[in-house]
Amino acid sequence: MATTKQAQAARSNVKKAQRAASAKKTIAHLPAKTKTALGKQGAAVAQRKRTGAAAPKTRVELYEIAKRKDLPGRSKMGRDELARKLGER
Repeated sequence: MATTKQAQAARSNVKKAQRAASAKKTIAHLPAKTKTALGKQGAAVAQRKRTGAAAPKTRVELYEIAKRKDLPGRSKMGRDELARKLGER
């Protein structure tokens, strides 16, 4: 499970990427640290998809399931917490 600091860093990296995209910059113009972090996040998602058929799922997939089940507080939960609450892990 990601620490609070890691989750904050991931959110920060996504926000930086969104700001850059809105300014019509490509990933190539992002700071090296941000590009590295985005690459690591993408690799982690790809590995989770490779290691299991239906599970483990990405946060987006888990969020959609939680939405259908009307799980309270789902928007503030991370991937691991959503998986625990849904019994996916």
